[in-house]
Amino acid sequence: MIGALRSAVLAGAVLMAPLSGAGAEPVHEILDFDQLDGWSKDDHAAALAVFVQTCPDMGDPDWHNLCALAQQQPPDSARAFFELFFRPVLIRDGADPLFTGYYEPELDGSRYPTARYRYPLYRMPPEAKQQAQWLTRRDILTGDVMANRGLEIAWVDDPVELFFLQIQGSGRIRLPDGGALRVGYGGSNGHSYRSVGVELVRRGTYGAHQVSAQVIKNWVRRNPDAGRELLLHNPSYVFFREVSHVATHLGPLGAMNRSLTPLRSIAVDPDFVPLGAPVWLEKDGAGKMRRLMVAQDTGSAIKGAQRADVFFGTGDVAGQAAGQLRDRGRMLVLLPIQRAYALLPDGA
Repeated sequence: MIGALRSAVLAGAVLMAPLSGAGAEPVHEILDFDQLDGWSKDDHAAALAVFVQTCPDMGDPDWHNLCALAQQQPPDSARAFFELFFRPVLIRDGADPLFTGYYEPELDGSRYPTARYRYPLYRMPPEAKQQAQWLTRRDILTGDVMANRGLEIAWVDDPVELFFLQIQGSGRIRLPDGGALRVGYGGSNGHSYRSVGVELVRRGTYGAHQVSAQVIKNWVRRNPDAGRELLLHNPSYVFFREVSHVATHLGPLGAMNRSLTPLRSIAVDPDFVPLGAPVWLEKDGAGKMRRLMVAQDTGSAIKGAQRADVFFGTGDVAGQAAGQLRDRGRMLVLLPIQRAYALLPDGA
């Protein structure tokens, strides 16, 4: 899946091989819209509706002006709007393209501990906010540093799902009375994520092609003692905050502090892609995807000019789809015309 709200490693990065060629000087190439595979078949009005949700937060004058125009466009002129005021820019930094998926998990839980709901979601302790690196996951979960401090937001019934909730960085807790509460990223202990999927491959438990979030969950549940120790292999620990101001029918908040839209919002590397920019995605592999997205989120595993994480929505079905996505392809950033041409070597 973070910038302000989702700095945990995303589910698509449970098993992440290093990308080749990363760190090269970026190369920019401007393409025509007729060079975008499937461009004419997309629902540009849907993409425009997502773009206008966050473009008011883009401070630069050229983006601000285009946002004002976007807000005046009827749905049937969406494609013409993008073609008239933007140019598709292919940015390459030497790294292999990689597209993964993320989602908003739903867990069963309670605001109070019970025999069933025994695993707490914590707010960030004040002392952890004052340190770049605090206690490890093992220290937090096996010691008593969090006890009797009133830092619990809720308790859930499954420590494995809680572990993956921390990877996603946000989610919903279904309550026994039929209600729900939403939690968002509230900080971390400052330790780098260590992949439990990579660890299972290192041990020879699975081949690299076999590991997924669901495979890891199943293995931990079949091997409770060893599974508990496996999860402690990751020293990173994510704290939460309750998110009460977002309507239940809307998606979780992304790095721009606006709700994400399934299959239209993506997480990107803001070193290459401006947050709020439209991004044309050509994802290959199973379930080939050709659509206009909007860069509304970030993630610590999302690094590189051709790296993106597609938001799939909320719940188990979205999670299964997101967990299966790990494909190549290409993406192009739609930039205001003058800004696009200023990236070329001669500034043309």
